Amino acid sequence: MTESTNSTTSTGEDRLSVATQRQLMWWRFKKHKIAVISLWVVIIFYIVVLGAEFLSTSDPTKGRSARAVVPPQPIFTFDHGAFRLHVCGIKGERDSYTLQKTYKTDCTQKIDLIFFAHGFAYKLFGLFPTDRHFLGVAEGQGVTAEESIFLLGTDEQGRDLFSRILHGSRTSLTIGLIGVAMSLTLGITLGGISGFFGGYIDNVIQRTIEIIRSIPTIPLWMGLAAALPPSWSIIQIYFAITVIISLFAWTDLARVVRGRFLAMREEDFVTAALVAGAKWQDIIFRHMVPSFYSHLIASATLAIPFMILSETALSFLGLGLRPPAISWGVLLQAAQNVQAIALTPWLMLPAVPVIIIILALNFMGDGLRDAADPYSAVESG
Repeated sequence: MTESTNSTTSTGEDRLSVATQRQLMWWRFKKHKIAVISLWVVIIFYIVVLGAEFLSTSDPTKGRSARAVVPPQPIFTFDHGAFRLHVCGIKGERDSYTLQKTYKTDCTQKIDLIFFAHGFAYKLFGLFPTDRHFLGVAEGQGVTAEESIFLLGTDEQGRDLFSRILHGSRTSLTIGLIGVAMSLTLGITLGGISGFFGGYIDNVIQRTIEIIRSIPTIPLWMGLAAALPPSWSIIQIYFAITVIISLFAWTDLARVVRGRFLAMREEDFVTAALVAGAKWQDIIFRHMVPSFYSHLIASATLAIPFMILSETALSFLGLGLRPPAISWGVLLQAAQNVQAIALTPWLMLPAVPVIIIILALNFMGDGLRDAADPYSAVESG
């Protein structure tokens, strides 16, 4: 028994002694159970980004005035004890006292649902024309999915909220990735130059960072966003908002990179590269940056929630993306007043995926940060 235990321990130590940095980081990360669950949540969200049209039940841009502010509609799986995936029909009525239009479920009309049904036409991944959707109405019933399926209700213009939330994820989540890529590029480049050269260059870059950090972020964002020309296209505004959000996100990373470089520039491998005649660009990006790339991955992961929240906040205030663009912030514009929340509370549903993805990214970032810590205990997987 003792020999078996010693053999197992020896094997584990051997694996640790020859493991790469990536393997050690992955073994540490797997110990963080919440971070692993969060990783799968993030993966699911980005799968939705890729297949938003396929998962949608309706065209998110088309409204139906006869189906404005329909409440969320339940899906039923059984009918008289037999399996039957269906939804009940909806009847609109006008309240004689308030003149408010209300909707009632009419289960005398049952609309059968099927998977991989025909629906509105689109291009899968932007390449392959198709009209197949994950869920839709069975043929031969005289109705379409746009007229009968409202899983999360509709907005004031009768547009399906479920489909709009799926499409909004594409904008909100990709802004986070692009914004982080821009801030990483600026932070690594300027922080690396500052720490590598030191002296006057370091002083200028650090004073610039201090000036940028002293400017109130939210008022400046609001001013820059309000200055965007109304005639700009959705794509132009999208990239402008991404640049605006990235303007201040790079300063913290630049300071971290500078501190690392100040400690590393006297190391033997840096001195050897200088003696060999390597260019400073090669030394920074080929030798020094890869030595702590795991920390950069963790920093980038923790920065994505900030980017998503910034876009959502700006769009919610009407200073970011504007209709007909679809993002979570744009969708939440419809729930800006108490009356809307009281009468149509389902318009607040776009806040749910925002909360879920922010928490998931933060938990995943914490797990990556702990995994990137070289002093953290590790067990072979």
